[in-house]
Amino acid sequence: MALWTPSQNLSVVFSPPSNGSEARMRGMWRRRDSVMVRTASSEVSSSAGGEMAAYEEGQLERPNWAGETPLSRLVGAIISFKPLYSVLKLGARQVLISTAEKTNIPWREMTKEILESDVYKEMGSIENPSVVYPDYYLNPFHAYDEGNLSWLAAAEAEAATMSMVRRATPDASSLEEANKIVRGNWLQAIDRHHLQYSGSTIRDILDVGCSIGVSTRYLADKFPSAKVTGLDLSPYFLSVAQYKEKKRASRKNPINWVHANGEDTGLPSKSFDLVSMAYVLHECPARAIVGLVREAFRLLRPGGTIALTDNSPKSKVLQELSPVLFTLMKSTEPFLDEYYLTDLEGKMREAGFVNVTTVLTDGRHRTVTGTVPLL
Repeated sequence: MALWTPSQNLSVVFSPPSNGSEARMRGMWRRRDSVMVRTASSEVSSSAGGEMAAYEEGQLERPNWAGETPLSRLVGAIISFKPLYSVLKLGARQVLISTAEKTNIPWREMTKEILESDVYKEMGSIENPSVVYPDYYLNPFHAYDEGNLSWLAAAEAEAATMSMVRRATPDASSLEEANKIVRGNWLQAIDRHHLQYSGSTIRDILDVGCSIGVSTRYLADKFPSAKVTGLDLSPYFLSVAQYKEKKRASRKNPINWVHANGEDTGLPSKSFDLVSMAYVLHECPARAIVGLVREAFRLLRPGGTIALTDNSPKSKVLQELSPVLFTLMKSTEPFLDEYYLTDLEGKMREAGFVNVTTVLTDGRHRTVTGTVPLL
């Protein structure tokens, strides 16, 4: 889950389609390193029923503050100085909370509501005591010393997710409109890829790294006839996910929550039509990204679709972040450099995926989709 999302001035146009016509997508396609890359034109319509503006790529392959550049090494040296790191971590957290509340996201109230609820009772039915946590997962994340293995991180996750969406679309007039853009375009990219390259009915969906289930619920709402499973390494996050799901109206197909490692899920091979990972990979070292992609390939049926949405290295917004913002961001994301240096499309092809396609679904994020070849 992406917690740190610096704000930028991104112009987003959102308007209803004319004449009540079905949403239409016309993308601008080009070839780059044998991978199809699509940037949204001004006529690309979101699955929410409106249109999104073009999202501009930067001139670099990745931000110059990421990877092995002198600037990246300088930032790394600053972060590695422990007294300064503590200050940066505290500053990043305060910025997150204050900026969320400036956009009418009641961070503190939402957190308090979860922490004072009966969510703790869900842990017994969620936690898998046989799970072995990989070493990278035990690192501090997002200004939490315990990373994702804490009640505070789980309690704050929904507000953080709202803030991410709101700040990815700063010109949206409301959180609802921001979600229509960010979530709507992501879901549309999935739907269109699967229809184009598979055409089969999506019956079973796995949401890997589902956190507290926000993306999982969007998938369940988009594909109501499908059986949806949310999988995460944090039993704390999954406890909140299950608790919140119980509070809403019952579904025809209840969401199943699984505590497991996305690199080795233990789930049956060829048992899903769609495997999604939303804002997960930037939190992983390169070896874990490879493991997650390979496991997704194993889990998908022939013709199945993988959908990976996360920060886009080509995003003009991210490439133009100010030094203060990208330093704060990197202080809470220990594997950001490895993510930006990973050829994600290439790793997908190496795992066996075909029809690998990248689309910028908002000013900061890309959705990369691929298909398991038909037999």
